[in-house]
Amino acid sequence: MKIQILGMGCAKCKALHKHTQKAVEKTGLKIEVEKVETLEEIMKFGVTSTPALVIDGEVISTGKLLKVPQIIEILEAK
Repeated sequence: MKIQILGMGCAKCKALHKHTQKAVEKTGLKIEVEKVETLEEIMKFGVTSTPALVIDGEVISTGKLLKVPQIIEILEAK
């Protein structure tokens, strides 16, 4: 599984990245977490509002700062 956090460096984008890393640690799953910060790459996903959470190429959430328990719930459903 691969998670990408889309955002150009705003506070919410950084926080979503941190929350996602904590969620991954708590689940114990082997998941790659990548930050995508260039506008060109973000636009490839069709995202117009950041931060965005992408799992295995599928946009899961945009424009929201998800909390750790919410991210864990999403990961466990995958």
